[in-house]
Amino acid sequence: MNIKHYIVIIFMCFSATVIGQHTPTYSIENDSIIFNFDVRDYKKFTRDNTSKRVDASNLDIFKVAVSGQFNDWSREEWKMRKTGGYTYQLRKSITDFDEKYFWEFKYLINNEYWAEPDKSFYNITESEKSYIWHKIYNLTMHSFPSNEEGNVHFFLEGYENADNVIVSGTFNRWNENLLKMKKVKGGWKISLQLKPDTYQYKFIVDGNWMEDPKNAHKEYNEHHTFNSIVTIKKEVTFELKGYKNATNIFLTGSFNDWNKKEVSMKKVDDGVWKYTLTLKGGKYHYKYIVDGKWVVDPNNPVQEHDEYGNINSVKMVN
Repeated sequence: MNIKHYIVIIFMCFSATVIGQHTPTYSIENDSIIFNFDVRDYKKFTRDNTSKRVDASNLDIFKVAVSGQFNDWSREEWKMRKTGGYTYQLRKSITDFDEKYFWEFKYLINNEYWAEPDKSFYNITESEKSYIWHKIYNLTMHSFPSNEEGNVHFFLEGYENADNVIVSGTFNRWNENLLKMKKVKGGWKISLQLKPDTYQYKFIVDGNWMEDPKNAHKEYNEHHTFNSIVTIKKEVTFELKGYKNATNIFLTGSFNDWNKKEVSMKKVDDGVWKYTLTLKGGKYHYKYIVDGKWVVDPNNPVQEHDEYGNINSVKMVN
């Protein structure tokens, strides 16, 4: 799997900690991600392509593999090494993962049975294969770091007597346990490093969901309550070369409704014009207007036609 940039996955002790004495399903050591499987943590295995379940204790295990979104649910590529009577382990380089911040995965037994995590695991999400009468869960792994240098800072004022406060949102698929906030003077806080995008979120105070009382940006949800909204933006620099004799150059695109005069480029070097915008995540069409003439970006090979048949340069922000 190709990767353009390194990602940093910060393992928080509660992200893979489970109730009781379960082995953490994954952990981080320097630039490696370590997957851990202990057969004693699982009660049931499900035979592939069926709903037939067997007791984990009744199956003779000779092979375990890690299968998930990060390897296109491969059955063969990520085989684990047996480390004990009940335990298996696989160490992978961080470069084997793309830039997504959320993955679902499971352990595949004997190339035929899926190890089924139950609700006692914190890092689970309901599978798309789940039934109303029969819930199926996948394990989850998250890549966004929680640290003081994050680009978004959540703070809930008050609630000094609360035992547990969690932030949950679209950035972690509304996981109710993963992101525990830290109790500080005057309230609770947590900082995350999220990709540019618009996210919905809520706080969970001792099991009770609530919107952010200090955030006026919110959206009505299907539960007839409101989700708070936060938009993360990123500085993006546009650079045009080869027009040293131009008098003025304007940048225009879908990010400003194709306004022809709003963004005036600045000449910084001989023949180089630049301008930096703060944009949220997404795909943007754009062009330059050089002394009244519309031109695509000659240094950007990514182009698309718009609905009118015009060719525009394309900038992805992520």
